[in-house]
Amino acid sequence: MSTATVGAPRLLRTSIRHEARSFAPWIGIATVLSASSVLVYPWVFPTQADRDGLATLVGANPAIGLIFGPAFDVSTADGFNAWRTLALGGLLTALGAIFVVTKATRGQEDSGQAELLASGVLGRSSRLLTAVAMGMIMSVMVGLVAALVTLACGGGLEATFLLCATYTATGWMGTGLAAVTSQLGAEARASSSMAVGTFGVLFILRGFAYSVQAPEWTLWINPLAWMTETKPAVENHWWPLFLAVGLTAIMLAVAFVLQARRDFGQGAIAPSPGPARGRARSPLALALSLNRGSLIAWGIGFAVLGVVFGYFTTAITDLLADDEGIAKVLAASAQTPADIFGAFLATILSLVGIICSIACVQMVLRVRKEEMEDRVEPIIATPTTRPRYYGSNVLVALGAAAVFLTIAGVIVASFASGAGIGISFGQALTQALVTVPAVWTIVAIAVLVVGARPKFAIAAWAGVLISFGLTLLGPTFGLDDWVLAISPLYHVPHVATSSYTWGGLAVVTAVGALFAAIGFAGFRRRDLATT
Repeated sequence: MSTATVGAPRLLRTSIRHEARSFAPWIGIATVLSASSVLVYPWVFPTQADRDGLATLVGANPAIGLIFGPAFDVSTADGFNAWRTLALGGLLTALGAIFVVTKATRGQEDSGQAELLASGVLGRSSRLLTAVAMGMIMSVMVGLVAALVTLACGGGLEATFLLCATYTATGWMGTGLAAVTSQLGAEARASSSMAVGTFGVLFILRGFAYSVQAPEWTLWINPLAWMTETKPAVENHWWPLFLAVGLTAIMLAVAFVLQARRDFGQGAIAPSPGPARGRARSPLALALSLNRGSLIAWGIGFAVLGVVFGYFTTAITDLLADDEGIAKVLAASAQTPADIFGAFLATILSLVGIICSIACVQMVLRVRKEEMEDRVEPIIATPTTRPRYYGSNVLVALGAAAVFLTIAGVIVASFASGAGIGISFGQALTQALVTVPAVWTIVAIAVLVVGARPKFAIAAWAGVLISFGLTLLGPTFGLDDWVLAISPLYHVPHVATSSYTWGGLAVVTAVGALFAAIGFAGFRRRDLATT
């Protein structure tokens, strides 16, 4: 064994013993996603007519393809499972691997655990090797457990194993990427943000390329599209998995080279020094300063999303003439072409709203991070009150939601108004703006958790997960309206359609205000965390 990796086996055993519980959510989510698709398919789509209706639904709303990718074949349970879970299952596995690797590398350096470990007999590369092994083990567990449970629920042998192998392969690519970004970021949060952001961009570009039928070469420069090209339950191509393994090996080689050259506790990308003297003259100014980097990065990201989704609206102008799904939908209902495109626009902006809620929940959780690092108590020891401090951070998160959606909305509206789909600039922008209160309600759940029950900080993501699941996955399961209505985004009116109401949005806004009030009351009364 090389001296650089001395102690790695023992460290891996210890780390697995202590961190294995963190694997469970990612394994559980991917397994439920896959197994449920196979299990309920014959119940929800029992007849050929129902399955044809599903194909029509998928074809009638190209926005669905941005998330799930192309529907090669939804006439079988395995084909439906592959369409519905390949992209999402792989993305979730990669996210889990990214967080595992980042925590075991830069997270330990930030917390001081790495320095304690280094005081023993431990090679320089042992921690990175251990982190990589943990990420790869977790990815294998996701694929294996999901495959076995899906098979038990009735999935086909080859299609199921290939599908779940794409989860593992994508998780390995996430492991390699996180190993690289852990050497680049100034601290754990920056490292994980770079990795998650990279995967997010690749995920959106993959869906966009398939939805607009981009040239084939655009698929082969996107690693996530490699997984889609395996085509489980249709053609069952195994060879793209080897591309993922090769890319993972290259990224790991780069990571170990960077790790050998960087200083302990420092990233290759050094943060800019702060001002010589403090400039934050109020809690609001401090909150803006702490989130400045995130605000700028996310702002640029939403401008890019606006361009991508806006261009997407111009690519559907021929649907009425060329797509049989649209014709069938129009023939079977009283909807007009404007209704179809209005619903399409609402779906696009709902997706933007979900992404926006992720950014804003992170900002609310920043309060908890500052608290755990003993930076809040000195502030409230001054004349700054708890409600004022918490309110400043919440105001930044809520304001960011409005700004981000406005940025994306203006750009999407510019494209949509010139796309010839019967939607004006004002209608498209209004659709973006009416999405803001629903996003605020999602963020209010995080405000409640951080304020009243911070020990369960993971629950701050509940609103994001529920909204994502019900808004994007719910319709494919044929869920009843009362179930779909749990998502705040369900109540956003489709202002570009022929009829809409505002009552649901008013109720959602009131519920969000109640959640926020509970969070403020809890933050004012509870003890601050001590480390």
